[in-house]
Amino acid sequence: MINNMHLAKIGNVQEIPRVAQESTTPQPITSFREILGGQMEASPIHLSKHAALRLEDRNINLTGEQIERVADGIGKANEKGIRDSLVLVDDLALIVNIKSRTVITAISQVQENIFSNIDGAVIV
Repeated sequence: MINNMHLAKIGNVQEIPRVAQESTTPQPITSFREILGGQMEASPIHLSKHAALRLEDRNINLTGEQIERVADGIGKANEKGIRDSLVLVDDLALIVNIKSRTVITAISQVQENIFSNIDGAVIV
C-alpha cells in the first residue's frame, strides 16, 4: 500500500481520503482441537472405506450396542498405549487404528484366525 505522504511528494497527486473501517464484533475463535473433539463425540468410531466394503460384502450390520462396545474397547486399548488392535465383538473381528478410532477391516471370526500388524487385542 502506498502512503499518501509519498504520493504528495510525486506532485500533482491529490491526497486520497481514507475509508473508515467498520468496527466488527470479534467472532469467538474455535480451535481445531475443539472442532475435532466435537466430531469424535458425534461418532464413537469411524469406518475406513475398506472396512465399509467388507461389512457390506459380508452382510454384516453393526448394532448400536456393538458400536458402543467397540468404542469402549478402543478406549481401553488407548489407555494401554495400543496403536493398532484386534477388537473381538460377538462373532466379528475388527482391526482398529486406536488413535483415529477407525476400523480398518472387519471379518467374521470363523473365516480366518491369523491377524498381523497389531500390537494388542481387546475382547468386548
